[in-house]
Amino acid sequence: MQTILGACISGITSPREISVRRHVHLDDGDCLLLIDDLPVSDWQEGNDVAILVHGLGGSSESPYVRRIAAKLRSEGMRTFRLNLRGCGEGKGLARNLYHAGRTEDLQGAIEEIQRLCPGSTIHLGGFSLGGNIVLKWLGERPEEAAQLVHRAIAVNPPVRLADCTDAIGKKIFGFYDRYFAKMLYRQLQQSFDGKLDQEQFPPPRRIIEFDETITAPRTGFDSAQHYYETCSAAPVIYDILTPTMILSAADDPLIPARILQELDLPDSIHLHVAESGGHLGYYSRGSVDPDRWWMDWRVLDWFKSKETSSEPCALEAEVV
Repeated sequence: MQTILGACISGITSPREISVRRHVHLDDGDCLLLIDDLPVSDWQEGNDVAILVHGLGGSSESPYVRRIAAKLRSEGMRTFRLNLRGCGEGKGLARNLYHAGRTEDLQGAIEEIQRLCPGSTIHLGGFSLGGNIVLKWLGERPEEAAQLVHRAIAVNPPVRLADCTDAIGKKIFGFYDRYFAKMLYRQLQQSFDGKLDQEQFPPPRRIIEFDETITAPRTGFDSAQHYYETCSAAPVIYDILTPTMILSAADDPLIPARILQELDLPDSIHLHVAESGGHLGYYSRGSVDPDRWWMDWRVLDWFKSKETSSEPCALEAEVV
């Protein structure tokens, strides 16, 4: 229910922000679209910035991304919403597919933001698949990341891709497996302007089928298993030096909390598993927060903290 609430209720009550669309040119010739949201109050060079990376099938327009960006802007933080390759308004700008291991895309976005905002403190947030990208990037270049990023948060990240695919493929969660497979295929069709050869690329029924027949061969991997092993964040998580929070929920139907609880985490990472919240839902019945979107306020609290450790902050409130 939490997962469905998060997907069906936008929760966006503030006016649409005035945004600037910026192109991030990558070394392989592809291009990403970065949405630059300036805060309501005057923002000056050197002030804080945040980068938000959406999840599977999402974009800069995903409700949770827009809600959190609006809250950060109201606190005076310039926010950049990244569209992964071919997603959202970035459709048609990239020849290659996005996937869970595209840390080079995040690196390209960060370099562009450094150019636009020299001297600014960076806060980094990733959601679902975007959370895996964030954690993998932090672990692949730990010293550099610790110098650039004040704090990071990953919400419901699939850090062991094979295990997460197995979990979503179980009969009880078959609806989600079919839904995401269909959604990914629809995104692929849109990137081909509806001219995708269905004989060469037949519609998959499951995520693993999509990854085996489309993701892996089109992005340089031998198989879905090779893709999962190469792109999972789990192997590099212990190397992360940046103060980081991983937020999960005990009732997440897509990314089982046990996968995260089994990780050997460094002192730089704090894992919080809420009793409920589903997958990117976290809709509370009422709390001390200004609205019921519990996840949004935890991201805000984490980014606003001036502490330089991973000690939890403002997590007394629980999703109920």
